[in-house]
Amino acid sequence: MGDTHPERRVVRVAEAAFGPYAMEGPLQKDISWLPISYDATSGQGSYLMRMEPGAESFSHEHAGFEEFLILEGTLTDDDGTVFRAGDFVSYRGGTHNSRTETGCLIAVFEWRPPAA
Repeated sequence: MGDTHPERRVVRVAEAAFGPYAMEGPLQKDISWLPISYDATSGQGSYLMRMEPGAESFSHEHAGFEEFLILEGTLTDDDGTVFRAGDFVSYRGGTHNSRTETGCLIAVFEWRPPAA
């Protein structure tokens, strides 16, 4: 049975096909992603990111907020802080990078507040 609500999108994560990830430059073979509402033109929206054990993101800058929820595994930020499943992290614009020893699945939300 299909979804009957035309404005709703349901993603069954366990069945979803994640694609190659290259948002911070070159393709990173140990990171994959699944865009949900992410718009590359505006740099805003949500996506799921899967990082394999040992993966590290390139240092990257965000013009607005980057927020993420750790769904599985652990993620270590560049200052050594370890985030675990269930942690919700909110960054204002700025630069950082992260790595994972265990591998992880995170839900990422990038957005900018309305102009005042």
